[in-house]
Amino acid sequence: MRPLGEIRAFLLDMDGTLYLGPHALPGAPEFIDTLRRTGRKHVYLTNNPSADAAYYAEKLRRMGIGAAPEEVFTAGAATVLHLARHTPFRRVFALGTPSFEEELRRAGIAPDAEDPEAVVLAFDKTLTYAKLERACLLLREGLPYIATNPDKVCPTEYGYIPDCGAMAALLHEAAGRMPQFIGKPSPDFARLALEWLGVEAADAAMVGDRLYTDMEMARRADMTGILVLSGETSREDLASSDFQPDYVFEGAGELAIALNG
Repeated sequence: MRPLGEIRAFLLDMDGTLYLGPHALPGAPEFIDTLRRTGRKHVYLTNNPSADAAYYAEKLRRMGIGAAPEEVFTAGAATVLHLARHTPFRRVFALGTPSFEEELRRAGIAPDAEDPEAVVLAFDKTLTYAKLERACLLLREGLPYIATNPDKVCPTEYGYIPDCGAMAALLHEAAGRMPQFIGKPSPDFARLALEWLGVEAADAAMVGDRLYTDMEMARRADMTGILVLSGETSREDLASSDFQPDYVFEGAGELAIALNG
């Protein structure tokens, strides 16, 4: 296990790790200040593709957490990058928010084509039955199927709400298909973020609140895994897990204290 003091870069989950809804979690601003003051690199990662990097950077700044759009990498952006670089698909049927659809358009990918080449599922807060119906029919025709993230729920200040993984489960029941997920825990998401930072996996840590996405990605990408218990994972969940992260802290504030020590 890599000593905390030797970790040069941090990949940071946001929902449930740095904030819940519009409120920073205790110690989160101080944790980011610690990283900046000690010269440790970081990038904000989120499996939530319902908004773009500029939105998340502004959201962080409103909570007293310094951030610029170029420091934010979303599962939506990673999915768009994957489609643009690694597939021939330029006409898709996307189930996503207007923000995600605009990210696709900026990359030259039509999100609501009449003759789509693939189905793309995101965390869609504008989901309708009409969208589900068309996606089901297209999937039954055998079109390629890609999704942003496997998270079952999204934490908010008022509770947990259905996320992309839950929507994928619904479509699986109706169409018998599961997508290729691009976001966490895919190690490809980690590799793109590490390239962004210019560091090797051995020198980096993933900080997050979920065992099955954040910590699983750290394991698959050979990074240090740092779990915080400020979001989805409870002590009971951790005790029953077959896989244990390298470090566990109550929250970002406790991690900041450990880094300062």
